[in-house]
Amino acid sequence: MNSPAIAKTKRRGVAIDAAAARPALLLAWYDRHRRRLPWRPPPGEAADPYRVWLSEIMLQQTGVKTVGPYFEKFVARWPDVEAMARASLDDVLRMWAGLGYYSRARNLHACAVAVRRDHRGVFPDSEEGLRALPGIGPYTAAAIAAIAFGRRTMPVDGNIERVVSRLFAVEEPLPQAKPLIQQLATTLLGASRAGDSAQALMDLGSSICTPKKPACALCPLNDECAARGRGDQEIFPRKAPKKTGTLRRGAAFVVTRGNELLVRTRPEKGLLGGMTEVPTSDWIAAQDDKAALQQAPTVKGIARWHRKAGVVTHVFTHFPLELVVCTANVPARTRAPEGMRWVPIATLAGEAFPNLMRKVIAHGLRV
Repeated sequence: MNSPAIAKTKRRGVAIDAAAARPALLLAWYDRHRRRLPWRPPPGEAADPYRVWLSEIMLQQTGVKTVGPYFEKFVARWPDVEAMARASLDDVLRMWAGLGYYSRARNLHACAVAVRRDHRGVFPDSEEGLRALPGIGPYTAAAIAAIAFGRRTMPVDGNIERVVSRLFAVEEPLPQAKPLIQQLATTLLGASRAGDSAQALMDLGSSICTPKKPACALCPLNDECAARGRGDQEIFPRKAPKKTGTLRRGAAFVVTRGNELLVRTRPEKGLLGGMTEVPTSDWIAAQDDKAALQQAPTVKGIARWHRKAGVVTHVFTHFPLELVVCTANVPARTRAPEGMRWVPIATLAGEAFPNLMRKVIAHGLRV
């Protein structure tokens, strides 16, 4: 890999230290082409740490288009961290339903409570202080510190990884290359406007330096891009082969009582923690249907279960899942088993169901 620090080029007949020029080129491009995003203030206005934090938590493993409407709903309901801290976790989970990775929602609420309780409702302005809060790791702390407080640090998300790995033709695959990419990304920080430098790289990766068919002719750094010079920019960043988790199987039980559905709340800790679900069996690799069905809830009035044709599939980060769906109807006034409750089917949209459960319920209630 060529040294990123000592690269000489000529632009308009003037010798320029390319490495020193890159931050200014990025910021000039950003000033012309910055994206309009709900959490981003107009040029020249200071960023609201609450909005930066909320957007960064939502954007973890989720795209901008998906996050936009959720962000707007959240700030309309809870306009500041004090308001969110006063909310219940159940309310936050209900609003979050559909965004996935539900530990983020639990940490979001815990962080708001901590900021209110320990910091008088004001976010710490340093990476160290931010990292001490629930749900804020190194990347998120750097992003908030840079964007909201102007700290000279460079957060590295997927877009920035792609831009930097191409600019310097980083041959080492991810995730091993992360420390090197972090080091190289820091060379793109301007002397000031650290938050804008980071957001410039994010926007560049989103709109120009895209995973496929990057628009290199429009990139402000195209003359200095090592991968473009070689003509193999689309192979970066290099990635180690993904390991596919083992398929897990189980059963879900959709029980209705007239116009009501039997549900329960998952344990706070663990996968889909604190979310609402219909009763299910364990999710185990190589589990056969007979073993899964033996884990059906004991509900008075169920004479037999009806198994719906087909299965519901879902892919989690570490494993794929298949669930058979069994349904049953019980008489009016049937009591819910301990730890479960009846909810009106008409109000299911307001429950904190993860996407998996919404698929299960739709399958189970389908006539």
